[in-house]
Amino acid sequence: MMDNKLKYVYFIGIGGIGMSAIARWYKFRGYEVSGYDRTPSPLTAALENEGISVHYDDDSSRIPSDVASTLVIYTPAIPAELGELRFVRENGYRVVKRSLALGEITRDQSCLAVAGTHGKTTTSTLVAHILTESGEGCSAFLGGISKNYGTNLLMSSSPAVVAEADEFDRSFLQLHPDIAVITAMDADHLDIYGDLEHVQEAFREFASQVHETLILKYGLPIGKDQVSARIFSYHFDNPKADFHGENLRLGDDGHYTFDLVYPGGTLSDIRVGALGWVNVENSVAAAAVCLCYGCDGQKVRHAIGSFMGVQRRLDEHVNLPGLNYIDDYAHHPAELASAISSLLGIFPGRRITGIFQPHLYTRTRDFAPEFAEALSALDKLILLDIYPAREEPIPGVTSEIIFKDVTAPEKMLIRKEELMDVLEKEEIDVLCTFGAGNIDRFIEPITELLNSRK
Repeated sequence: MMDNKLKYVYFIGIGGIGMSAIARWYKFRGYEVSGYDRTPSPLTAALENEGISVHYDDDSSRIPSDVASTLVIYTPAIPAELGELRFVRENGYRVVKRSLALGEITRDQSCLAVAGTHGKTTTSTLVAHILTESGEGCSAFLGGISKNYGTNLLMSSSPAVVAEADEFDRSFLQLHPDIAVITAMDADHLDIYGDLEHVQEAFREFASQVHETLILKYGLPIGKDQVSARIFSYHFDNPKADFHGENLRLGDDGHYTFDLVYPGGTLSDIRVGALGWVNVENSVAAAAVCLCYGCDGQKVRHAIGSFMGVQRRLDEHVNLPGLNYIDDYAHHPAELASAISSLLGIFPGRRITGIFQPHLYTRTRDFAPEFAEALSALDKLILLDIYPAREEPIPGVTSEIIFKDVTAPEKMLIRKEELMDVLEKEEIDVLCTFGAGNIDRFIEPITELLNSRK
């Protein structure tokens, strides 16, 4: 990947969270970086401000013409018929997937990887934060924007590199980490895998590629005979797990404090800087990685307390007396259930209104009953139409197939264009937006609307 002839790196789908981190890495290393994305976003605006040229029309003339000196990196979320992708494949460019580029970058370093169908972005960002705060240092390729650092890429001269290991399109099989954690192995991306058995098979293959230490959420179906690395388990509070929390206390500010029991002893009174019980579990996983890497326990404890979280992960935007607004990226039923459960713990006795934008027709089709069950825990659901991303519509698959089975006390199904008008008239106590589509475009207007109610 790193050769002397290389001058230009061109990204097709540069606005994706994983793609943009790699683009920033090549820019930092002194290459000419540019790329295409379908629509402008805050992330593409940030890239442009950093000197990376981004355009938004499918225009092959914008690709560097020096074929021998250009590397093209693309995301599998881009349709195969895109003109630019066809052009580079037909004209002799070196064209690689994002996952292969990340695998090459991390190959000669101490790779600490976080995999799992949910929880991986916060956990990997927390691992990176602990390593940075403790003085160990690391480079990190993250699947979200760290609120501590305002970026999805950290650069360091340390040999450690933290990578979010994404199961989409089996991308994580390009990684061969020294230490890895697997947070969950739920059915997801069934458009690629077909069924849960094939999802789990891919995770087992990933686990077999770990060199030194594998840390598994307690109960995941991966056996010692399937991996060469030593195995530890972790859990929120199960005492059978090697790393687990106990003596959990919820503060008036919605933040938890707990004691971490691990093979080396107990770390007492760890205050979790990010909201919700789910971040206690993420903290146990991240601490396990860092303690196995050799970090000092008290430095781990301190760093968990100073962790501010990740944008769009239980991300607090309004905190006024009797009025709170949280945003979360949850787009899988298990993520939704965890996020809503965390909100019920943070705001006991309060009325929670959730706005959910389903992401992908296939995911909606595959998990409609599970979505309905998770959303039924809300006091009121405002359900939006499906965000298609890379997919064409599927006959009969609309948000209605979720909506009909939701048993929340109040529910409404609207188009996203109607949302702000609806919220103008809503009595809000606790509000949360959920989804991986373009629902994030509403964060600012919702925040302004609610702040105007002071």
